[in-house]
Amino acid sequence: MEVVSDLKAEKVSVEEETEKKNGSGDEAEKEIASSVSFKEESNKVSDLQDPEKKALDELKQLIQIALINHEFTSPPKPKEEAKPIKEEEAKPIKEEEAKPIVTDEKSNPESKTIEEGEEEKSEHSVETHEEEGKAKPTEEAAAVVSETVVVDEDGAKTVEAIEETIVAVQATTESVAETVTPAEEKKEEAGSVEPETTQPPEEVFIWGTPLIGDEKSDVILLKFLRARDFKVKEAFTMIKNTVKWRKEFGIDTLLDEDLGLSDDLEKVVFMNGFDKEGHPVCYNVYGEFQSKELYSKMFSSEEKRQKFLQWRIQFLEESIRKLDFGPAGGVSTIVQINDLKNSPGPGKWELRQATNQALNLLQDNYPEFVAKQVFINVPWWYLAFYRMISPFLTQRTKSKFVVAGPSKSPETLFRYISPEQVPVQYGGLNKEGDKEFSSTDLVEEIIVKPTTKQTIEFPISENCVVVWEVRVVGWEVSYCAEFVPADEAGYTIIVQKTSKISSSDEPVICNNFKVGEPGKIVLTIENSSSKKKKVLYRSKTKPYSD
Repeated sequence: MEVVSDLKAEKVSVEEETEKKNGSGDEAEKEIASSVSFKEESNKVSDLQDPEKKALDELKQLIQIALINHEFTSPPKPKEEAKPIKEEEAKPIKEEEAKPIVTDEKSNPESKTIEEGEEEKSEHSVETHEEEGKAKPTEEAAAVVSETVVVDEDGAKTVEAIEETIVAVQATTESVAETVTPAEEKKEEAGSVEPETTQPPEEVFIWGTPLIGDEKSDVILLKFLRARDFKVKEAFTMIKNTVKWRKEFGIDTLLDEDLGLSDDLEKVVFMNGFDKEGHPVCYNVYGEFQSKELYSKMFSSEEKRQKFLQWRIQFLEESIRKLDFGPAGGVSTIVQINDLKNSPGPGKWELRQATNQALNLLQDNYPEFVAKQVFINVPWWYLAFYRMISPFLTQRTKSKFVVAGPSKSPETLFRYISPEQVPVQYGGLNKEGDKEFSSTDLVEEIIVKPTTKQTIEFPISENCVVVWEVRVVGWEVSYCAEFVPADEAGYTIIVQKTSKISSSDEPVICNNFKVGEPGKIVLTIENSSSKKKKVLYRSKTKPYSD
């Protein structure tokens, strides 16, 4: 329906390419893009390569075994080592047995020999026959007593020897009995123990999806495998650690908790629209933390930083629950837009600490949830920092990063997100509370070359109300609107007279005109600057009655 009168207008992509070849523009604000743009892999098992299919099957087997053994919810039981403990307990007892028998070495060496021999016999008999073992100690005691009485002339010493020997033999008997008793008890218990009932495999869910057994499970497992380059054991360990962390962090209860920060942070982190491939878009506006009040409320203490971290994880969890983990064309990733305009510098260590904590948690527990990381309005120091760390990033990570300075930010966003989906503050036409247009009303784009004039026409064939909105990225152009009737005898009506629109004026011009005869609405944009200008516009008609 719309007609662009300037036939020399070129497509945006051609103009961008020309500018890059000519090297125009400020180098500090040029977009830093990776050599190879990231392309999401398919989540269909049939589309996987053979090694990837094999890795997925192996990971499923490991998870199945872990679920049967309840490894996700309870740690493995330590093995009981009963035998070494008994031997250690028995050793000191034997030492005590030897002491009393050797008590009177000087008085009678022969007695010592007799006692040792009898003691060995006693031990042997106890081990072979329990009943005989109980009787022997008494006989041994008597034998030792008689020997001691005959040899020892000193009555007092004889009595002491008798007492000590009897005590020693009795102690030996008791210790051996104690050693034997547990073994007997084990035999009795073994006969009476009932077989344990087999527990069913445990069920573990992540992001509302079971680890195995659901058509969406493969998509979840592939995220962990890709995060670990399809190394099965590393991916399995990552899954176990993630399940453990989610339990410790209290994710399930966190989803229903009101942390009381949503009103303060609604302009800091928010979801808005979708990119050209259907990914939901999340905006992170760091410049909002220039507010001392907000900064203090979020980061002035460790407790507040932890609460902010909880809120950020809660927000992410809620966003993930809205994704589609279906293997056939489902969207299971998010585009992140990071606005660094007026962002607090590196000196704000509290913000840096909270950000690092969040990044570490995301890296360890939320694999492959980002389709693209776009950094806009990037200051010069970040551009330098990015160039410095770029060689150390993996190709997969770099392929997801897009970094643009202030002058390149709008066109960078338009490369991935349609203008009707981009918020007004970032150069698009997506306005909150817009009563005339929505994100489903498509936007047209044209380029006005330096020192040229271009017109946009909306033909009208019947009585109606024409509504339109137009925006020039960066403005600094002249603009006017007219109605030109189809009848050559008719008069042109000025809807909006020519005026210079600066970048500080209203970013979007909205207007309407009631048409009572066939004709056309003509918008004229004159670019007197030395830079090309991108124009965004859309229109619609509404019926009316006299």
